[in-house]
Amino acid sequence: MKNKLLSYITGAIVLVILFFIVKSTFNQTGIDQMKAGFKEITKYRNDNNTGPIQRIYVVTVKDSIWSEMSDYGNLMPHTKYGNTKVYFFMEHTSVPKTLQPGEVNFDPQLNKNCIALYEKSAMSLVAFNKHPLK
Repeated sequence: MKNKLLSYITGAIVLVILFFIVKSTFNQTGIDQMKAGFKEITKYRNDNNTGPIQRIYVVTVKDSIWSEMSDYGNLMPHTKYGNTKVYFFMEHTSVPKTLQPGEVNFDPQLNKNCIALYEKSAMSLVAFNKHPLK
């Protein structure tokens, strides 16, 4: 009798834990629930699959909610020993249409329109800078 009761209690505890795991999985915040209105304009990824992967994104926002921009950067793909950059621009401003690898990723004339830069380095160090190119 004690073994049946113990197995029922253990089963109930496992089901409760499983319920909370599934609930938290499906209730995570995504890009669609953010209020800043993110829209990816262009992206670049180098073809080098054996060395460091470089990813560069240009994203427009409706509102400059800094914490959401940082969260958006955290949601972007990142490869170990690679580099991920996300340049943020306000909606309805001039934005880069093409990107290239290296230190300068787009036409420097558009630097004044960049409101933020999220960067995750090869060692997974995160940097978020407001108005980085002024």
